[in-house]
Amino acid sequence: MKMTNKKSTDCAGDSPLKAFRVRELLKKLSQGWSLNARGHLERRYTFQDFAQALAFTNKVGAVAEAEGHHPDLYLTYGKCKLEIWSHKMKGLTERDFTLAAKAEQKFIPFRAPA
Repeated sequence: MKMTNKKSTDCAGDSPLKAFRVRELLKKLSQGWSLNARGHLERRYTFQDFAQALAFTNKVGAVAEAEGHHPDLYLTYGKCKLEIWSHKMKGLTERDFTLAAKAEQKFIPFRAPA
């Protein structure tokens, strides 16, 4: 099953993933996702301007609300950073990777004019 087909509204039975499983799931995400120093999923996005970055942030926010799983979003001019982990579990779970994959679907890459 694709990660984007999963529903992550219920964390019952969720548990922190082992390092090998985190590495497996990280490979399934689009290029650009990494683990930060705290062991959280992280991706930085670049946009042409503030309005596009804000629109993306709002799209990800809507997905997160529907999933009942809320990432940290950092918004600045032309940039948005997502940081995802399961606060309650104090680590990464399958839900985090599902949310990352769904957020990725909302990203339209900025291409500089030729």
